[in-house]
Amino acid sequence: MNELVQSTLTAPDSGISFFALFWQAHIVVKIVMVGLIGASVWCWAIILDKFLLMGRTKRQMNRFETVFWSGQSLEELYGTLHHRTNHSMAALFVAAMREWKRSHEGAKPAIGSLQQRIDRVMDVTIQREGERLENRLLVLATVGSAAPFIGLFGTVWGIMTAFQAIAASESTNLAVVAPGIAEALFATALGLLAAIPAVIAYNKFSADVGKAVARMEGFADEFSAILSRQIDERS
Repeated sequence: MNELVQSTLTAPDSGISFFALFWQAHIVVKIVMVGLIGASVWCWAIILDKFLLMGRTKRQMNRFETVFWSGQSLEELYGTLHHRTNHSMAALFVAAMREWKRSHEGAKPAIGSLQQRIDRVMDVTIQREGERLENRLLVLATVGSAAPFIGLFGTVWGIMTAFQAIAASESTNLAVVAPGIAEALFATALGLLAAIPAVIAYNKFSADVGKAVARMEGFADEFSAILSRQIDERS
């Protein structure tokens, strides 16, 4: 009992650092820790990339809507955009206008089912843009769901090692078991450190992608109505 009290009082003075916990851990726990740290770095890289991408996409949509509703003719706007690499609403506009112009080429314009073709082209473009915005979000979802369990695996392994140390030393002194338990809990902490930001970011960016797709669908409906009116006037 006296040994237990003495070790409890002196343990905090050992000053074990996080690096020491990693270095003293079992090889299996080290692999788990390295994997979780790598997953965390990867997630933060994706988070930064998606943050910049969503902000850029929102600005592109705002600029395009401002130009589109400014009164500029569709032909002039198409002439400005069709040579560029376009995304979001601009990509929808260029895809629809390209189909419009192709259907009016030649001696016999193919306008019989032009409205359906334009709608189909815009639907495909919206799907493609949604996939581009969602790219690598699955990584965040996977890390967010798997990292706590991977950390828990490292924790269980570390605790098993700690109990083996107790059995080998035939002592219940906390100085024997404490390092192993600390290493095990450190693995759990790393798992949570990787999972929590990944889950929060996945939920946020999934909502942002949903809003962007809904905004593109709204523009597609409005633009489809404009083209439908022109088709009716020409037929």
